[in-house]
Amino acid sequence: MSQTVREHRASSPEGVRCTVITVSDTRTEATDTGGQLLHDLLVAAGYEIARRQIIRDDPLTMRPLLEALRDDAQVDAVLLTGGTGLSSRDQTFETVSALVTKPLSGYGELFRMLSYQEIGAAAMLSRAVGGLMGRTVVLTMPGSPAAVRLAVERLIAPELRHLVREARR
Repeated sequence: MSQTVREHRASSPEGVRCTVITVSDTRTEATDTGGQLLHDLLVAAGYEIARRQIIRDDPLTMRPLLEALRDDAQVDAVLLTGGTGLSSRDQTFETVSALVTKPLSGYGELFRMLSYQEIGAAAMLSRAVGGLMGRTVVLTMPGSPAAVRLAVERLIAPELRHLVREARR
């Protein structure tokens, strides 16, 4: 790891406040294993959870929520699980992409690369996307617990503080 990356990580904020959103037409609090795992892994990594919510896979619901979270000074990062596939109901990619002001292309690329190592060519079906909405970090991932674990453990937990540091500059 380069000296610059170490310096940036060292000067990154400790208290990063996250909102966890599950995008699903069928999940409930009792059946939302991916969202619960996302919450638990973030807490275990030392992140604060400002809010957790399950919403329908509908741009008319998702967009105003994301805009409100983007403008909420109490939220540093929004992490969404679900709705990243190719089915006609999957709208997370389109909705989030329309709100991203600075894309973080490497997030989706790295997620698919790491996913390919675990599940093979089916990794191309994921449309995980990330970036900034103004000064708020937004990252999406598939809803399966395996995908959530991969995204959080390999990408999000190690770099989210650094991402928030850069977003605030």
